[in-house]
Amino acid sequence: MDNPYSTSRTEGTRGAVQRRLESIVRENRFTIAVVFPAVGAVTLVASAEGLLPSPLAYNPLLILFGTMVMRSPLIVGLLPRIGWWALGCLGVLTAYTYAIEIVGVRTDWPYGAFEYTIQLGPMLFGEVPLALPLFFIPLVLNAYLLTLLVLEDWSDSLVIRILTAIAAVVAIDLVLDPAAVAIGFWEFVPAGIYYGVPVSNYVGWVISGTVAVVLVDLAFDRRALLERVRTCEFILDDLVSFVLLWGTINVLYGNWLAAGVAGLFCLGLFRTDRYDREMVRTLLPSNDGRGGER
Repeated sequence: MDNPYSTSRTEGTRGAVQRRLESIVRENRFTIAVVFPAVGAVTLVASAEGLLPSPLAYNPLLILFGTMVMRSPLIVGLLPRIGWWALGCLGVLTAYTYAIEIVGVRTDWPYGAFEYTIQLGPMLFGEVPLALPLFFIPLVLNAYLLTLLVLEDWSDSLVIRILTAIAAVVAIDLVLDPAAVAIGFWEFVPAGIYYGVPVSNYVGWVISGTVAVVLVDLAFDRRALLERVRTCEFILDDLVSFVLLWGTINVLYGNWLAAGVAGLFCLGLFRTDRYDREMVRTLLPSNDGRGGER
């Protein structure tokens, strides 16, 4: 028989840890969502242009550390909604992420012929980054969460919700891939018409994005998740980071259409108040002169 005291103590400990993690994120929102992507854009472009010495250029530990920091608001924000069922669905998505990428590298399907030109940390089977789920799954989650907020009551429709989220995932890659090719993360052979990216890549993203969105939709109680997204002001800060990092790189390399798509995500974030007053308020003095609210 379960010990109610032990269960209560466990839940209390989990709640205390959750509150502490949320406090850390809130107190460092600007650093996480603005400073880190700005520094990331500068160092990645400097690496691509040969302006950094070899220990720093494309340093995989720095890339992984920066990515984990920028992902932290999303992870902390979602933690209260991740139970065993959600964990299982995300586990299936993780396995699928590795599988489709390995198939893509070995067979050129479904994305087209491409190869990683630098090591983004340890490589699984020497072919794909071990941290691939850290790079891919949050993009799908960000697209899905923004979809729920933007659609509002329309998100009750399964078809509208899924199709819009898939479109958002593909739009994210319209920003990501041109910038990643520009700074030498990977390359397509032959180069495609969209800033070096072939149309086949986006056909592949429709396929992989559809599977990923369906698994995310299955993973969570949508109403509970939407309530969490509405009340947790920092949960989409990872998408803010994404727009600033990859949008800036696209601007610097003159990928104007890709930068324009990043601008559309900016509009969505503004509409949902995610470039919000609270983030700005952390930098400004309050009316009583004692500094920003926490």
